[in-house]
Amino acid sequence: MDLTVNGKVMTVDVEPDMPLLWVLRDELKLTGTKFGCGIAQCGACTVHIDGKPVRSCIMPASAVSGEITTIEGLGNPEQLHAVQYAWIEHQVAQCGYCQSGQIMAATSLLAENPSPSDKDIDTAMSNICRCGTYPRIRTAIHAAAKNLKGT
Repeated sequence: MDLTVNGKVMTVDVEPDMPLLWVLRDELKLTGTKFGCGIAQCGACTVHIDGKPVRSCIMPASAVSGEITTIEGLGNPEQLHAVQYAWIEHQVAQCGYCQSGQIMAATSLLAENPSPSDKDIDTAMSNICRCGTYPRIRTAIHAAAKNLKGT
């Protein structure tokens, strides 16, 4: 099957019901997307499909139609996405395990709502952080929103 991942068409030979998470990690070696719970509750596996956040641990690869963006495709060392920059600037990560999923959820939020309130952030950011860095996540999202607007 062919999948468009981070702007490139990639062919994988996998069972149709293989979760997208395992296709990304095991077949395509894109290990930034993490396994957390396996039941789409924690959000560590969040990727974008056509810009929308999707929990890849329960998404069968055969059900994907559209462009997949992983954390590896969001930015690069020379040109970080505003959310990635804000995460570093505000030292959001503690253990860091959930952060790729958090960043993917935050970038999707800002694409839909470029000026989110604290309540908007709390509602949209349903990913779980075991370290409890939620206040720093919120601060970083507000900073990224300002950077994206150029203010």
